[in-house]
Amino acid sequence: MIKQQPSPTLPLLRRGTATDVDSIVRIMDSAFDPLFGEAWTRSQCAGILPMSGVVLTLAVGEDKEPFGFSLQRTIAGEAELLLIAVAREDQGRGIGRGLLDRFIADAQAAGATKVHLEVRENNPAIGMYRSAGFQQVGRRSEYYYGKDGSCFDALTFVQLLDNAG
Repeated sequence: MIKQQPSPTLPLLRRGTATDVDSIVRIMDSAFDPLFGEAWTRSQCAGILPMSGVVLTLAVGEDKEPFGFSLQRTIAGEAELLLIAVAREDQGRGIGRGLLDRFIADAQAAGATKVHLEVRENNPAIGMYRSAGFQQVGRRSEYYYGKDGSCFDALTFVQLLDNAG
C-alpha cells in the first residue's frame, strides 16, 4: 500500500519533448506493474510525440528530473488521456491529480468539449478519475494482457467540458 505523504510544494509541470522519452519510459518502469501490460514501449512513445495534437506534460522536481508525466492527444474537439504515470516512490502526494487537472485544463484551452480516458479495471486511479468528474461509459473485455498471459478489462471514462459556447 502506498503511504500518503504531504508534499511541501507542488511539482513544476512543464511541456516535454522527444528528448524526454527515456525519462517517461523510466517512470513507466517504476509506476506500472508488468503484470497488467499497461506500459507503452519506447518506440510507441517516440512514435506518437511528433503527431499533431499530442502533448507531453512532465512533473519535475527541484533537480529538474521528471518523476511523473501525462501524454494526451486533442483532435476534432475531443481530447484523450493516453498515459499518465507517477514514479512509485512519488505516488500518493497529489502529483497524478495535478497532471490530470492540467490535462483537463489544456484540453479545454484547446477547445475540446469532451475528454476521454481508459484505465484497467481495479486500478487505484479510478477513484481519482471519478473525483475529477469522469463517468464510466464503457468496458473493453480482456483489453490488457499481462506478461503471464492474464487478461484485464479496460474501463472507458468521459467528461464533458464547458466549452460549448
